[in-house]
Amino acid sequence: MDDQVMQNFLIKRAFLTPNRPAIYFEGVTYTFSEAYERAYKIARQLSGYGMKNDQYVSVLLSNHADTVFIYLGFHLLNVKAVILNNRLTISELAWQINNSKSAFLITEDKFSNTGKELENMTDIIRIEKEKLFESPMSDPIIAEEIHLNDVCTVMYTSGTTGHPKGVLQTYGNHWWSAIGSALNLGLSEQDCWLCAVPLFHISGYSILMKSIIYGMKIVILESFDEKKAIETIQNEKVTIMSVVSTMLVRIEAELKDDRLPSEFRCMLLGGGPASRTLLKQCIDKNIPVYQTYGMTETSSQIVTLSPEYSISKLGSAGKVLFPSQLKIVQPEGKEARPTEAGEILVKGPNVTSGYLNREEESTKKIVNGWLSTGDIGYVDEEGFLYVLDRRSDLIISGGENVYPAEIEGVLVSHPNISDAGVIGMKDNQWGEVPVAFVVTTAVLTEEEIREYSLKQLAKYKVPKKVLFIQEIPRNASKKILRRELRKLIDE
Repeated sequence: MDDQVMQNFLIKRAFLTPNRPAIYFEGVTYTFSEAYERAYKIARQLSGYGMKNDQYVSVLLSNHADTVFIYLGFHLLNVKAVILNNRLTISELAWQINNSKSAFLITEDKFSNTGKELENMTDIIRIEKEKLFESPMSDPIIAEEIHLNDVCTVMYTSGTTGHPKGVLQTYGNHWWSAIGSALNLGLSEQDCWLCAVPLFHISGYSILMKSIIYGMKIVILESFDEKKAIETIQNEKVTIMSVVSTMLVRIEAELKDDRLPSEFRCMLLGGGPASRTLLKQCIDKNIPVYQTYGMTETSSQIVTLSPEYSISKLGSAGKVLFPSQLKIVQPEGKEARPTEAGEILVKGPNVTSGYLNREEESTKKIVNGWLSTGDIGYVDEEGFLYVLDRRSDLIISGGENVYPAEIEGVLVSHPNISDAGVIGMKDNQWGEVPVAFVVTTAVLTEEEIREYSLKQLAKYKVPKKVLFIQEIPRNASKKILRRELRKLIDE
């Protein structure tokens, strides 16, 4: 795609459908023409600070319409956004700013104290959005065209072990991600996507990119609340929403005997498969759940399961989307046969070209276009992907491979267990044994949970210890922070 050039996405969209609604936030709707005008003004203000083409600029912002306009201003200048997770610690944020060699930090009053500390810890020039919007303007050099291999965004991986890596996401990656989704889910002029997930995460940012590419209205919530989400779906005629399992559980429970409007056609579920109990409850309430598998490195979903397979292919993430490819490779490098577990490798125009300032890591992880995901899984005879677990989370007990996600799936299928996390614990006899942490909605004993598990799992997979906690620690993308669970054992 090195020689492929397109007109700037925002300029093109504002030309094609200027009066179509683009963004809804807190009672205000902005058209694509208004979004362009606001983004252009911000581009002029950013230029006044000396911001220019090809610079890396860090962004620490909340879910807000202003955040979208700032991102779109970056598009007009062809500035590369280093999107920071506002839930990280100051030291983690400082490391990412320094690693990306960002020239500026755009933040907001809400994170003022954090911004001041980051200014002291880095060489960054901090600009709060409230000051930016009142600052002098200069004539910007607008990127009328963009190369599809130009970097649009950088998002650091969750960093569950060691320092995170800055994933390079190009305009081409975002473009093909949107195309792959449309070819799978379809596209309608009535489509409206609810974004209640963080814009700093690929699941949120990809909704913004789809809005510009499709000409589709997005509705932004500052944070997730199940009651507000349902009201918004009803009032704004939302047709698609991106969720993780914990969000879906809360929406289904809040609905009680009610139903979502008939025009709602897709609940796009990421962050791991749903339990059979939850899926059946969603079927009973006509909630169309599309389970997916994706990563920061694939610019959102790359595998998706349609609702008609949600029960017959329970636990599957689905089939790889049209522009992309997938294969399972065993440790010796041989491609696995159907049902044989191995590492998941993916390839396609939505897959990252590498990691920022990590050439050696990029070369190691991406070979001939194939990205090593670090996830373990298999495909069945029909090509449906089943993700078993992270390779680093694998528990080897008595020579047998034990996948925490499989045990977690069984545990949360219990009607009185709302969430679960599993890790390995050293054992003199078996090497490692699984230990479960559970969040319950009613009184349960450890023995009851073990007996329930034994009905669905081989004995060596049944947790040898069950600990009851108030909440399973998760990162912004809702992945379980197993290192935090290990601390609970060590205490």
